[in-house]
Amino acid sequence: MEFVDNESSTFDEVIELLKKHPNFQKCEMQMDSKLSFPGIEIYPERRKVYCNGKEVHLTAKEYRLLWLLAVNKGQVLTYQQIYEKVWGDFSSGGESTAIGYHICNLRDKLYDAFPDAPFEIRCVREVGYCFEVNVIQSI
Repeated sequence: MEFVDNESSTFDEVIELLKKHPNFQKCEMQMDSKLSFPGIEIYPERRKVYCNGKEVHLTAKEYRLLWLLAVNKGQVLTYQQIYEKVWGDFSSGGESTAIGYHICNLRDKLYDAFPDAPFEIRCVREVGYCFEVNVIQSI
């Protein structure tokens, strides 16, 4: 692969940045297969969500939020990561209110369909959100 001078410089800067942050985690948002967890099924090819067997009607943003969080189950995603993946824009630092608004609506819709859902969208104060599945094991 060949780079023009300015491209090579930019590439080197990105590599240096990644070296400085070895704990950098990639968040994924591929929409190529069904996601299934206890109490919820997400079908990306049809953009449908079923919670406790009931279809849940979501807005485009709510759906993309749910998909992103579910694909990264158990991982706390920062407001910046969420905003950049769902809104497709660079974060400027004030997006937590918009994200919180959509998360609130998403939770309401999911928990209306399944009040005792074995999953949750957990808020990590001043950091972001995490999709978690609560598996109850029988003894």
